[in-house]
Amino acid sequence: MGEPAEVPDEIVERLRAVCLAFPEVVEERAWRGTRWRIRQRAFAHVLEVEDGNPPSYAQAAGTDGPVLTFRSAGPELAALSHAAHPFFKPVWAANVVGLVLDDDTDWDEVAELLTESYRVSAPRKPVERMPPV
Repeated sequence: MGEPAEVPDEIVERLRAVCLAFPEVVEERAWRGTRWRIRQRAFAHVLEVEDGNPPSYAQAAGTDGPVLTFRSAGPELAALSHAAHPFFKPVWAANVVGLVLDDDTDWDEVAELLTESYRVSAPRKPVERMPPV
């Protein structure tokens, strides 16, 4: 078995541009793919699903290709948890939602989802330093 597939650079760059604009965010290589953290809490993780691996992501997403997981809360979490493709609901965390990234991805929506994920994950002081919604 070879090395895991990498998420295309252009996708990581788009996500990086959004995530690194938030206060105190750190980008790091994850066990697979790339994730962005606020202090010790990951609020976004992108990785490539290939040939059913990693199995938990492949099963949740139902497809190969790049996927993004992020955090949500309240009515948005409820709506996204029951939304159809390209969204999916992983079983490993109550407030995590996934999104299959493909040619039809709405990158403005992704930016909004990542902003909300950061707000859900970050402590109060860094959130207060963000521009108002």
